[in-house]
Amino acid sequence: MNSKQPAFVRDSTDETANFSERLTVQVYLGPRSYEIDIVSDRLAWLARYLENCLVRLPSPPRRPYQLLIVTDGNVAKPHAATVRHSLDNAGWHTESVELQPGEQSKSLAVVSGIYDRLVEMQAGRHTIVVAVGGGVVGDVAGFVAATYARGIPFIQVPTSLLAHVDSSVGGKVGVNHPRGKNLIGAFHQPIGVFIDTVTLETLSDRDYTSGLAEVIKYGVILDDEFFAYLEENVGRLAARAPNVLRRVIARCCRLKADIVEADEEERTGLRAVLNYGHTFAHAFEALCGYGELLHGEAVAVGMVCAGRLAEFRQLIDSSFSARQCSLIDAVGLPTRLPASIKLTATDVLDRMRLDKKTVAGQLHFVLPTELGHVEVYSDVPETDVRSALDEVLA
Repeated sequence: MNSKQPAFVRDSTDETANFSERLTVQVYLGPRSYEIDIVSDRLAWLARYLENCLVRLPSPPRRPYQLLIVTDGNVAKPHAATVRHSLDNAGWHTESVELQPGEQSKSLAVVSGIYDRLVEMQAGRHTIVVAVGGGVVGDVAGFVAATYARGIPFIQVPTSLLAHVDSSVGGKVGVNHPRGKNLIGAFHQPIGVFIDTVTLETLSDRDYTSGLAEVIKYGVILDDEFFAYLEENVGRLAARAPNVLRRVIARCCRLKADIVEADEEERTGLRAVLNYGHTFAHAFEALCGYGELLHGEAVAVGMVCAGRLAEFRQLIDSSFSARQCSLIDAVGLPTRLPASIKLTATDVLDRMRLDKKTVAGQLHFVLPTELGHVEVYSDVPETDVRSALDEVLA
């Protein structure tokens, strides 16, 4: 991986596409390669972007294109409506499914309902699924695309910061099981990802801030210079400045793409570093019933736990945790669980043992050895894990 590669992988002012200030990140996966475009206030150009994606397919569909837009009630207006208007104006046949917002939609029951809609459309292997929404919409729509007719193309149009920098990139799709997050899923790469920072303007402060946890994660695990950039630009991040957001999103996407290219299906263990803080976070989310604690909030607390655990293992010194906690706090994320959530270390440990990253009952933790580098450890005493948890549990 070239993690020190400049954030601006390609700064395109392609006049034929009428995009200005457009950043493009290429994900190199052989025949499954695709581009991530990061723009501002260009959502109405989605049809043209999708046309370019289709041309690159080994067996491109023929006009008139048939598409199913999957969205949710939070972004159906204005974002999904803008996307559909763009596609309709291009002469494409579009239909849409609107999900209930929230993790409860990541279920097989919801997936089955979308299958029914595709059957009613007489959808075939050239039907395209367009996911317009946050991580839940992308995961559900991607899982439907991976499994309907043994796989149909889909594109991601993420509308949350969390989805911009994480879930929309890399092809991991799926739904939750009552006993664990994302236990049912597949690897199915999109044919393209179209990121418009204008979608962040409609997010609540809490949802926007939640996404910053994954942004900080990239700096911790892969790029200390990027971490420093975030420290220097806390104010502009809070103001959602488009130029800063494009740069931040592009850098996160490039870092994730580097890892996905090297370990697409998590077979070498390299992709596991992206789970920094997540072993703790997924347990917090599951125990809270998916909703009381936002994913990014859980990840922020999980990163604090991982940092402290690394300290107990003498992998890092206290200055790392202090710097990490300071940035997490500066952007408005929690460094411990709220008092309203009553959990014990035993509760969390029991839930973590159900995590899909557990092997033969052995918990694996991604822990920092320095800012910008992490390793995966499996020989972590339970007493140290409990000590780390005790510091963040109310």
